[in-house]
Amino acid sequence: MAEISYSGGRLPDVSGQPQRESSPRAQNRPGRRRGDNQLAETLKKNVLDKIRFKRVLQYALFLFLALLAQNMLFTQLRIVGVCPMILPAVAVAAGMFQGGTWGAVIALVLGIFADMAFVENTVLFTIVFPALAFGSGFISQFFINRRFFAFMGAALLGLLLTGFAQMLHVVVMDSFSLSMLPTVLLQTLWSLPFAPLAYLPAARWID
Repeated sequence: MAEISYSGGRLPDVSGQPQRESSPRAQNRPGRRRGDNQLAETLKKNVLDKIRFKRVLQYALFLFLALLAQNMLFTQLRIVGVCPMILPAVAVAAGMFQGGTWGAVIALVLGIFADMAFVENTVLFTIVFPALAFGSGFISQFFINRRFFAFMGAALLGLLLTGFAQMLHVVVMDSFSLSMLPTVLLQTLWSLPFAPLAYLPAARWID
């Protein structure tokens, strides 16, 4: 029998099924998918970095304005020698809308500059404000929502705790007096109407 040879071609498939040739596009498809995924992840990371940077700038401006208002405006609004405090509400807002961890970091910065402004303090606000932010972040994650009235309740508690912390600081440094208790309550009630000024930027304006 004569041997048949095929030159320069593919031997026919004896199974009778047509063969599918693999195109370069099909061979490169998994690699292209990996490249597209890496590009998407890079773009997503860049967008998130820009959002975080923008949020940092917004909170820096928020804290600056809060400290400026506390030191220059609210110190002039005294009732029986007691001025309102907005900074505890700012710490509560940071924890409620940025979470316990990041809120505590923001409140730590706020507390450091607040202690620098209040000459009678050493590290009081540096300790109290992060604790308020972490606590408000925790309870807003598991127990309450982030709406206005829930914030006002958390702000009321934060203002009251701040007042008692200030009273305890005075007791440790000096002595105790029964007149401190009405002062704490008056400061809390006088500060509460200004708490919405801390809610609006954190809830509505900061992305």
